[in-house]
Amino acid sequence: MTFLNASEAAKRLGISAKALRLYEQRGLLTPTRSDAGWRAYGPDHMKRAADIAGLRGLGFSLAQVARLLKGDPQGLEPALAAHQATLEARLQELRSTAEKVHELRSDLARGKAPTAGVLAKLLSPTPGPDIAFDLPWPWGGERFELRDIRPLTYITGPLGSGKTRLAKQIAQELGAIFLGLDRQPDTARRSRIEPALASLLQDGATESVALAALLTGLDVPEHLPIVVDLVEQGLDRATQEALIAHLRRRGPGARPLFVMTRSCSILDLDAVGPNEAILFCPANHSPPMRIAPYPGAPGYEALASCLATPEVRARTEGVIAVRPDAA
Repeated sequence: MTFLNASEAAKRLGISAKALRLYEQRGLLTPTRSDAGWRAYGPDHMKRAADIAGLRGLGFSLAQVARLLKGDPQGLEPALAAHQATLEARLQELRSTAEKVHELRSDLARGKAPTAGVLAKLLSPTPGPDIAFDLPWPWGGERFELRDIRPLTYITGPLGSGKTRLAKQIAQELGAIFLGLDRQPDTARRSRIEPALASLLQDGATESVALAALLTGLDVPEHLPIVVDLVEQGLDRATQEALIAHLRRRGPGARPLFVMTRSCSILDLDAVGPNEAILFCPANHSPPMRIAPYPGAPGYEALASCLATPEVRARTEGVIAVRPDAA
């Protein structure tokens, strides 16, 4: 029987070693230990880890994964519904592309050859809204463009990197609602957020004023984009995990939602899906960049190093990096 170490197992599974450790911490996976104390993964461990990774890819939270592995289907329907919506959106894109190819072939038969630019666009997904603006201080006015905005975009970066200013500027350019840290629950609208709250509590979230305030802020007309400042504020780990799974279930056609975060429970790099994007603000005030969520991608290591567990984030809550205003 062949056993793999954590690095080899993670590479074989297409996930990070950190994800394997998280599965172990949550009681989902228990690797064998060598005589020297090293983790070792045999065929049964690999199969279970692959099942967990696959369920995470479908948008299930770790709490939902734990229930499913025990044979409990609670919470399965909304996650499957969201996955179905994603697949149907992809099918629609394929149908649209097939129709374009048919039109191009008809043009070609009539002697009208397509340009290289037209052919290249066949491989591009249906574009989302675009924005472009001059970056505010501390960047010094560099031009910033954000193309193909996804339903869910994370904004992150170390303390003092300017991510809050970027978030506010994006909200302004999109005409979006900006949910600041002063958000409060609205008792008059409690009944409107009850279904979402019940779903989150079922998935392991802890009811709190912070969660009610966030859900109230997200309960706005569907056509309006929303930008949320530090989405994990006041939420424990289980609530963060339930929340991000809930937001992912909105599907590919949902309105743009930008969430500022430094929590690895909100921005789990091993669970980022095709309808999500990451904007990273470097510590040296280089222009914000869009980063792909896999090791080796430009900026990935800096991105991973600025994310922390909810416990660490709680210890640093209230710490502010003070920089003098530009002259």
